Amino acid sequence: MKAQAFFILLFVFFHDLKAGGEPSGNQTRLKTEPFQCSRLPEQAEAPEVKARLHCLENPGPLALLSESFELLRPAEYTEDGSWGLFVWISPNESPRIPPSWEHVLARHKLLCIGANNAGNKRDILDRIRLAVCANIEMQERFKIDPNRIYVAGFSGGGRVASMLGIAYADLFSGVISIMGVNFYTDLPSADGKKVFPPQFIPDREVLEIAKRSTAFVLVTGEKDFNRAETKIVLELGFKKERFTACNFMEIPGTGHVMPEAQWLEQALKLVERRPRDSGSRRP
Repeated sequence: MKAQAFFILLFVFFHDLKAGGEPSGNQTRLKTEPFQCSRLPEQAEAPEVKARLHCLENPGPLALLSESFELLRPAEYTEDGSWGLFVWISPNESPRIPPSWEHVLARHKLLCIGANNAGNKRDILDRIRLAVCANIEMQERFKIDPNRIYVAGFSGGGRVASMLGIAYADLFSGVISIMGVNFYTDLPSADGKKVFPPQFIPDREVLEIAKRSTAFVLVTGEKDFNRAETKIVLELGFKKERFTACNFMEIPGTGHVMPEAQWLEQALKLVERRPRDSGSRRP
């Protein structure tokens, strides 16, 4: 990775720490299975994480064998290479998604994995590394379409997902940031009275992959307290920086809560519209 100036990662908005993503509805849950990563891949090692994010702090040790994940593998899963991967970053300690979401992912032929004990209270660098570990190990154990590997999260998890989609664009082809998004340039506050500095600084070569070939969907609600910030990131961040595939979705009448399944369905359709001939995902 090329050397650049180092910046402190800014993990903003206290409200995100209290945001929930608990399951809702009466739909029957699909059965999950425990999953454990066997090794720390190079992309999740401390020097690589620091190079990709240009953070001032050093990533701490990650005892991967002490970490655990939850895997959702629908009964319809086959080894024909058509299935993708949905890496979920929860704001809570549990990575479980709503039952109605599980059935949407199954229809879209997506395996789903999320780390336990990796909510907003956890160090953000750990959350990033756990998502990367899950991505790589899942590809090693299952026959997954590399063009259909998505990362998504709600609230603080959405912020982490947005960072992964840019700083690890060579590993993730699509991002769904729900009611929380971070960016790497100076951005004004909603009232124009403040300027928020970069929250990370991506490697230039990986950034070009994100701009060229990663699909981003920014989801907010009409009453979401992060709505104004999300629109600023869209207009003065993604659009100004010339990302080729960034969509904005506003849910009418909705506050800072997990969206219903129909909105996940729409977000996935937008992500899957990403051009397949957009070039290599390697830096």
